[in-house]
Amino acid sequence: MAKKEKKKSGFIKEFKEFAIKGNMFDMAIGVIIGGVFKDLVTSFTDNIIMPIVNIFTGSIDFSAWKIQLPSLFGEKLNEAGEVVHNYLNVGNFISSIISFLILAFVIFMMVKGMNKLREMGKKEEEAAPPEPPKPSNEEILLTEIRDLLKKK
Repeated sequence: MAKKEKKKSGFIKEFKEFAIKGNMFDMAIGVIIGGVFKDLVTSFTDNIIMPIVNIFTGSIDFSAWKIQLPSLFGEKLNEAGEVVHNYLNVGNFISSIISFLILAFVIFMMVKGMNKLREMGKKEEEAAPPEPPKPSNEEILLTEIRDLLKKK
């Protein structure tokens, strides 16, 4: 029974160490910002990109692009007695693809910029000349003896 308690406390201790590490908090912040960023990209796609695309497609609303699927097991009716159709929402999918491409491009540019900054930092570190090695205690003593002998 003591072994199980040790394992359990070891597990809890290990989980606490994991939960308290800064990397986990950084990841949580990244997930939150990513969610907000997704909403921003979706809004950008729906409100700016798609209207421009619609200029070239004759003001067709992509969300209206649907393909009606045949009913294999008879028609289904809703509560009002109307026939319920099943659709493939092709337009929404196209809009999602455009959102993904924009998001992927922005992330690519961010990673590329970060890599460039890292390279600049490495070049600055390489450009700085290394400090000459400090003389050992023996060399310091010998230098002092030499200087004393020169004075006499």
